[in-house]
Amino acid sequence: MGVKINTAELLSILGLTPAHHNIMLVGKHGIGKSQIIEHYFTARSMRVVTLFLGQMSDPGDLIGLPMLDTATQKTDFRPPYWFPTDGKPVVLFLDELNRARPEILQTVMDLTLNKTLAGKTLPGGSQIISAVNEGEEYQLTDLDPALLSRFNVYYFSPTPAEWLLWAAEHNIDIRLIDFIEHNPDYLESDTNGDAGLEKNPDRRSWARVSEILNTIESIDKTVEKAIAGMVGINAALKFSTFVKNNHGVNPRMVLMDFFAQKKRLEKLDIHELTPLNEGMFRTIETEDHQETVKGYIANLEHYVKWLRTKKHNEVLAHWTTLYESSAYPKTKVAVLTYSPYIFKNIIDFIKEIKL
Repeated sequence: MGVKINTAELLSILGLTPAHHNIMLVGKHGIGKSQIIEHYFTARSMRVVTLFLGQMSDPGDLIGLPMLDTATQKTDFRPPYWFPTDGKPVVLFLDELNRARPEILQTVMDLTLNKTLAGKTLPGGSQIISAVNEGEEYQLTDLDPALLSRFNVYYFSPTPAEWLLWAAEHNIDIRLIDFIEHNPDYLESDTNGDAGLEKNPDRRSWARVSEILNTIESIDKTVEKAIAGMVGINAALKFSTFVKNNHGVNPRMVLMDFFAQKKRLEKLDIHELTPLNEGMFRTIETEDHQETVKGYIANLEHYVKWLRTKKHNEVLAHWTTLYESSAYPKTKVAVLTYSPYIFKNIIDFIKEIKL
C-alpha cells in the first residue's frame, strides 16, 4: 500500500502540485474520484476533459485520425474532438488507465512525459490526472514501471464522515444519511459476488438509492427490491430494517427548536447522541442562509448547556472534538460569531479535562 489520502488531503495536494506534475489516484470505483476532480478544477475556471481509456480500442481514439497534409505531402493527424484549440490549459482526466489496451498505454507515455500527442502539444498549464482501479474484482492491465514513474501516486480513500458531509450538501435523503451515520461499514463493501453479478454497496449506488427515496415516504417490499438492485440484498434489508426501527432525533429539528425535542433527547444514550452531534455540525455547515444559521446556533447553545447540566461528558468531549477538527470551518465561524457562551464552554471543558 502506498500513500493513503482522504478527500481533504486530496484537495490540498491538488493545490500544492505544479501543473507539469502528473497525478495518479488509486482506489475502488464509485468513491468520487472523477467528481472531485471535475468540481475542483471547474471551480477554478479550468476545462476538465475525461477520457475513459478502458473503452478505447485504438490509439486513434486518443490521438485522432490520420490525414494527408497537402502542403507537405506527409501524414498528419486530425486533432481529436477534445483537444484544446483556444490555447487555454485543460485538465486531462485519464480514467480507467489500468484497463487500457497496451497500445493505448504506449500513446499515454508521450502524453505524460511531454504533454504531447502526435506532435501536438497541450497548452501551457495543462495537467494530467489519472485514475486506476484496485482490487481482484477488476480485469486490469499491468502498468509499465516507466509509465508509473511519471506520476505522483496516491491511494484515495475518502472517509465516511466526508461522504456524509457531501451527502448533506447534495440533498441526499435524510434516512440514508442517518443509516450510514450509524452503519458506516455499509457505505461500501469489499466483498464480491461469486458469479460477478451480485451487487454490493458503494457511494455511487447509495446516491442512486437517494433519488428513489426522495419520491417516497415509506419502504415496502417493492421498494426494498428496487434498492437491492442498486446496493445488494444484504445492504437493502439492513437499510429497510433500520428505517423502520429508527426513532432517533433529527438534528435539524433540534437546531430549529431545542425545547420541542428535549423530552426525546432525554431518552437517548451516548451511542445515539454522538451521531446527533455530527448531524448538527453537518446541518450548520451546509446552510447558506445566515439568519437560519443564527437560529441554529441559538438552539445549539441550549443543547450544549443541556449536555453540561446532564453531565454528558463523553458526548460533550465528542462535540468538542468535532469543533476542533478542520471538517466544519463554517460551523466554527458561526459559533464564534453568534455564541460566546459555547466558545467559553469549550475552553472551560478542555481545562476541566486536563485537570
